[in-house]
Amino acid sequence: MSTVKELEKAITGLPPEQLAEFRAWFESFDAARWDRQIEEDVKSSKLDRVAEKAVGEYHKGKAKPI
Repeated sequence: MSTVKELEKAITGLPPEQLAEFRAWFESFDAARWDRQIEEDVKSSKLDRVAEKAVGEYHKGKAKPI
């Protein structure tokens, strides 16, 4: 397995078209991992307290339009 420094060196040496290909792959990979983490957090109720606080502040009129 490569170290982060080895990966950094390999990535900085990529030609532009391969860097673009890597960037697209990594964006997709990272988004999928993020999605799985959010799904796990929802299933484990980790986000319940945050959501309840946000809804409570909304009902108190503390929310601002975005």
